Amino acid sequence: MIRMASGWFYLSCLLLGSLGSMCILFTIYWMQYWRGGFAWNGSIYMFNWHPVLMVAGMVVFYGGASLVYRLPQSWVGPRLPWKLLHAALHLIAFILTVVGLVAVFTFHNHGRIANLYSLHSWLGITAVFLFACQWCLGFAVFLLPWASMWLRSLLKPIHVFFGAAILSLSIASVISGINEKLFFSLKNTTRPYNSLPSEAVFANSTGMLVVAFGLLVLYILLASSWKRPEPGILTDRQPLLHARLTCAGLGHCPDGCQDAAHCWGGEHGSCDDPGQHPLPYETWRWKGWSEHARWDSRL
Repeated sequence: MIRMASGWFYLSCLLLGSLGSMCILFTIYWMQYWRGGFAWNGSIYMFNWHPVLMVAGMVVFYGGASLVYRLPQSWVGPRLPWKLLHAALHLIAFILTVVGLVAVFTFHNHGRIANLYSLHSWLGITAVFLFACQWCLGFAVFLLPWASMWLRSLLKPIHVFFGAAILSLSIASVISGINEKLFFSLKNTTRPYNSLPSEAVFANSTGMLVVAFGLLVLYILLASSWKRPEPGILTDRQPLLHARLTCAGLGHCPDGCQDAAHCWGGEHGSCDDPGQHPLPYETWRWKGWSEHARWDSRL
């Protein structure tokens, strides 16, 4: 059963990668074939970077980064490399997003077009603002070692909720943006939008790919069988940033260390395998043990 679940997971990841690649390639082809290509000179061709970069950043890279902790390889061993990968992919997504915003604002300002007046722009700028807050908060609380387990436990469900909410807002913004672009581009042509010319069919299909990608990301995030299992015993737990629980000043190995072979160094020793300690971090702290240990079994 586990192998079957794992097989379906990797098959879903393969499908997700294919959908994400198609979303980006379809958007590039739309802008290149029907909208004249790309430039960086304040013209309409500069605007064409906007849909490509926003789809790549706020949808594809963002969605992929959200699934890092669903990989079974992230369930064992140190969490820090996976945290760094999660943060790095989101940072790439944010950089692409910022460049995409620069493209559209520069085009609007160059052509004296109003900014942030449409529902599409309101959805998009809200998603970007929440994304920036989400990344900064996640970096400060979940990656840096200062935060207590209590704070991380409190903020984790909020972090997860806004992760899914931002992706949903991004998809809504992309769909409304595709519609807006088609209305503006086809309103004075011989074949208007309501006659469904080939460009409209292709752009609508691109939007459906974006929706399919987003739904699959949300499904993988919500599927309980693909979530990181909660540890039943602390031997599964790993320290963040390779911190160790020190036993300095106790004069002996504490009772929590069930295997004396893991304690070394005499009076100023440390527990070489922190997983041997059955007590949670807060209990250690109140016992006067080191406050430098940070446990990251669930967060």
